Amino acid sequence: METTRSVVHELLLNHVEERHIHVVAREGVPLEDLPKATEWQKSDLIPAAEKGLTAGGLTGALAGLVAVTVPPAGLVIGGGAVLALTVAGAGFGAWVSGMIGIGMANSRLEKFQKAVDAGEVLMMVDVAKRRVDEIEQLIRNHHDDVDIEGVEPNIPNFP
Repeated sequence: METTRSVVHELLLNHVEERHIHVVAREGVPLEDLPKATEWQKSDLIPAAEKGLTAGGLTGALAGLVAVTVPPAGLVIGGGAVLALTVAGAGFGAWVSGMIGIGMANSRLEKFQKAVDAGEVLMMVDVAKRRVDEIEQLIRNHHDDVDIEGVEPNIPNFP
């Protein structure tokens, strides 16, 4: 924990905001003043919601197209039904999938789970792509006992 505190302190001194540092440890390990990872980082909420949004949107669009081309007896359904059912399906799919995903461990963190279970600490740091090498070098220069596992392959735009 001392090494983790030291790395966090160095990151803060090098203008990495605390809200961009996320620490994960084994259940029962007190992180005290360290910036803890949120449920967003520890669960599969976001990937599951994205999949549900897509599947629900496609299902809603298909249902809308069917309703417009083969309307129930006596009803006239306009083109807005397709849009409405697409939006409703996407929203419902994202909500249901998100509820399932929040109860599941983050699949991107699976490769670190054995180390965390063995008592090691996982730290995720969000920095602009242009600063990745600088931050990695900073940590390597001061801490021989820290393993840097690399960069998330699908980095979102980050200011």
